Amino acid sequence: MPHSAATDKPSKPIRRPSAVALAKAASAAAASFAALEDKLGYLGASDIELVRQAYRFADEAHLGQMRKSGDPYITHPIAVAAQCAEWKLDAQALMAALMHDAMEDCGVTKEDLVERFGSPVAELVDGLTKLDKLEFDTREQNQAESFRKMLLAMAKDVRVILIKLADRTHNMRTMGDMPRNKWGRISNETLEIYAPIAHRLGLNYTYRELQDLSFRFLHPWRYEVLSKALNKSRGRRKDLFSRVQQEVEARFATQGMRVRILGREKALYSVYSKMDNKHLSFSQVTDIYGFRIVVPELSDCYTGMGVLHQLYKPLPGKFRDYVAIPKVNGYQSLHTTLIGPFGTNIEFQLRTDAMDVVAESGVAAHWLYKASEPSSETSHRLGAQWLQSLLDIQQETHDAGEFWDHIRVDLFPDAVYVFTPKSRILSMPRGATVMDFAYAIHSDIGNRTISAKVNGESVPLRTELANGDVVEVITGDSAEPNPAWLSFVKTGRARSKIRHHLKTLADEKSQQWGQRMLSQSLRSEGIPRLPDEDGPHKATWEKVLRFTGNKSRDELLSDIGMGKRIASMVGKKMAILLIEDGLKPDPLLISKERFAVGHDESLAQGVVTLDGSEGMSVQYGRCCKPIPGDRIVGYLGRGEGLVIHAEDCATGKRLLARDSERFLNVEWSEDTVRPFATDIVVTVTNGKGVLARVASAIAAAEGDITHVNMGEERPETATDIRFSITVRNRVHLADILRSLKRTPSVLKAQRFKPSKT
Repeated sequence: MPHSAATDKPSKPIRRPSAVALAKAASAAAASFAALEDKLGYLGASDIELVRQAYRFADEAHLGQMRKSGDPYITHPIAVAAQCAEWKLDAQALMAALMHDAMEDCGVTKEDLVERFGSPVAELVDGLTKLDKLEFDTREQNQAESFRKMLLAMAKDVRVILIKLADRTHNMRTMGDMPRNKWGRISNETLEIYAPIAHRLGLNYTYRELQDLSFRFLHPWRYEVLSKALNKSRGRRKDLFSRVQQEVEARFATQGMRVRILGREKALYSVYSKMDNKHLSFSQVTDIYGFRIVVPELSDCYTGMGVLHQLYKPLPGKFRDYVAIPKVNGYQSLHTTLIGPFGTNIEFQLRTDAMDVVAESGVAAHWLYKASEPSSETSHRLGAQWLQSLLDIQQETHDAGEFWDHIRVDLFPDAVYVFTPKSRILSMPRGATVMDFAYAIHSDIGNRTISAKVNGESVPLRTELANGDVVEVITGDSAEPNPAWLSFVKTGRARSKIRHHLKTLADEKSQQWGQRMLSQSLRSEGIPRLPDEDGPHKATWEKVLRFTGNKSRDELLSDIGMGKRIASMVGKKMAILLIEDGLKPDPLLISKERFAVGHDESLAQGVVTLDGSEGMSVQYGRCCKPIPGDRIVGYLGRGEGLVIHAEDCATGKRLLARDSERFLNVEWSEDTVRPFATDIVVTVTNGKGVLARVASAIAAAEGDITHVNMGEERPETATDIRFSITVRNRVHLADILRSLKRTPSVLKAQRFKPSKT
């Protein structure tokens, strides 16, 4: 789980060092800041002065605080700012980096920062500050809320995450000074959260460093062994790669192409992951070393690829074109694996200077080459679509844990590239389904999807997409999201859109249901209809809302529909207020309603008629699975709407004894609009083809089988088979049972109902 706390906080209470120690600390801090100042040549004099002021403020705030290493605490913010200076971030970002722990550890308020350094700097620092002062039910909730806050601040200003990544990188570099019992949690968090974010934003150098550092502290022994093996391998292959480099340089020279050839070594964690995932030994990993070739122009990438393929034979299936179709984090390069001297596989990457900057620095490329590179605007937009999607998800998801679940599936940038019928390219996470594609096009398309075709063939909506698929989505005007989609969609966007729509739909249904129930309660009090919210009864509604504690009429009706408020109690209160306002109840209506429900006051709310079209605001008990024709009762569950039980259901009887005031009088409509689920048990004589004959008999009687349970015991001469089926009503069920009893090998067929005791 995410946790935005810095890994190296001062102990509480703070032990104040001696005057001599303070003098040494001040000297060390000054030396550290001097080293930072040497890196600020890209800033103007006025900006450097602002950074110096922020340093003085942070130095004073952290005075007397020490790191676990014994260094003054201020050396940590200075190191974070130095990393940001490597990325050429602006003065505001460097100031925030220097003060990023001031609010969290030193009692500095956001208002203090606004007054001293302005709102933009204060917002950056606030985005980096964890929520220590709020109380949460669990540590996990605190972590999720902290991470959610950081991500939302990052979506508004990407400098937040750049500073945070610099902070985490320095903490990981100095992890050896921390107690060993903290290594695992912090390293896991870095590996699962911060490294993927760095990768998602194209910060590949930082991504690889965070992975290697996490690996080092998670598995120290494995790290050491693998590191030694890599060093030995580097020595053994030195002559081979010198030869390859000379041959490649010579071939490009004969072609008159100016290129830079750089050796590339696979990161230690990447080697370990490949060995672990593919169950390989170190000697079986063949792509540890490779070459990066930087060319002047985009067209030279493809020309250079031709030169390489003439020099060495390419390995089939190992060519990747990320220039024409960039990765989701903006990465562009051509990749090919060639069979070099002595049959050794060697990977080559070809890219331009601009692509190389973006490949290593991602979103930070905007600041690195802002003034001189024409690609700066492109690099500035790297990750913008994903960052904006965080804000979209935030608008629909108000629970921190749910928000984290949505976005964590999008952190890992492995992608497939698919096409719309009009040849538009979409990048989707690996494992994405047709429904993820539909929501990536537009939320309205996703909500109204009824079927789809992939490469011209009809496929289920849960079908996973592959590179190059052409996907066509078919929509319907009256279609709505299916809750079952949540079980297979992979992207946070699709998941949040589906949940948001279902919640909105549930609220609407609950309001309709609540209005119906409150109207019936008023009829029992002699009031023929629910008064309008505006007009002469506006004051009455205001008094009712004060009585119930609801903010609006819609919220009250929704609460009634969901069982959070009892309609009869609200109806009685409203009737009293209406009578006080001069409205006279209708005695005839009171008599009529009470005659309809008998003398049971707990059911004196009118009769609720059910036809199956009520939607999610009405649930049918799974314990008894009532069907039209059964005698039924309605229980207004707390927060779950109206739950329908069979009159003889044991669960329903227990609820009636405990909460009789929550029961409503319900009955079936003469015409139901859909089939209902029920269970039957069929006792059969074992033999070949028995199950097929039973299923055919159910189908012949127009029953639909949704599940079959034959149990786990060894079959004997006679076996019970339990079928879940859908039927129109009790008459239809009786027809199915008669059909089964006439089937050969069937000894008995009856409806399954739980024990009545």
